[in-house]
Amino acid sequence: MADGPPGGAVADGPPGGPALAAEIESLREANRVAGDAERERRLLHLRNLLAIQMLDAVVDPPPQQAKPDFDGLPRGVALPEIAAAELTPELLRAGILRHGCLLVRGLVAPERARALIAGIDRAFAARTRHEARGAADPRYYSEFEPDPRQAGPLIREWIRLGGGLLAADSPGLSFELSELLAAAGLPGLVEGYLGEPPLLTVDKTTLRRAEPSTAGAWHQDGAFMGQVKALNLWLSLSHCGDTAPGLDVVPRRLEAYVQTQTEEARLRNQVSQRMAEEAADGAPILRPLFDPGDALLFDELFLHKTASDPGMREPRYAVESWFFAPSGFPRDYAPLTL
Repeated sequence: MADGPPGGAVADGPPGGPALAAEIESLREANRVAGDAERERRLLHLRNLLAIQMLDAVVDPPPQQAKPDFDGLPRGVALPEIAAAELTPELLRAGILRHGCLLVRGLVAPERARALIAGIDRAFAARTRHEARGAADPRYYSEFEPDPRQAGPLIREWIRLGGGLLAADSPGLSFELSELLAAAGLPGLVEGYLGEPPLLTVDKTTLRRAEPSTAGAWHQDGAFMGQVKALNLWLSLSHCGDTAPGLDVVPRRLEAYVQTQTEEARLRNQVSQRMAEEAADGAPILRPLFDPGDALLFDELFLHKTASDPGMREPRYAVESWFFAPSGFPRDYAPLTL
């Protein structure tokens, strides 16, 4: 956690959470009228400072998570699917505890999901220009520097290798993503699920453009996040799973981390194909199809990987957003309010 006093002043920002929250909302309203790179960068800075104050104010013991609604889950399926209108914190909790995940169709309006694709292409192009020491549009690429009191190194090259770009490095798209999540009701849903007002993290909120050549490796995200209280939103912006890379998933609840670095899995957090099949324990390993606006929700124990093969011809666009309860926020990650 950060070292500052709960509710006290923070460096380079207004004192106290209410003042920060008020300025954030004022800037949001102005940016809805006309997007501005400096305003969007200021928003990210203030969201980071307010999130640090929330971490300082964590209470003990933390609130409990939502009570699972097992009776509401679809019966007789390996991977439960529901419509967005059916989604509740209790049903989400049940899906994760029984199947490791919940697939939600149409969580975001398809046209709104597809609208982010052009922006992601512009952000990737702006990053390329920035790295070539050219002039990049600052709304689409401007590397974010979080407050050092609650931050570790941002490993941008690792994100790039996985077909990603940190959302916070694209101030304009970070704003659009925040608006999209709010319109879809994610802040209230995630707070109901976690039992606490959620935070995002700079390190794990990613804009993705996965080419068919993007390699996938089985993994559980909690293996490199530590002890957390988390929920992941994997939101597809384009059709994927057959013509474009999707996800391979083990649709069952795992209560522990699978052994890593066996057989072909050489990296510290990678799980081999054999170990993934053993973890499935008879459950079918699935590759669901996604359309724009469909989402998969899961937690840090879920075993999955990017699914690509040589027959695919299209890139897959997606957004990955990890939400954390302040009481279970990963050490050395940089926080953001929603």
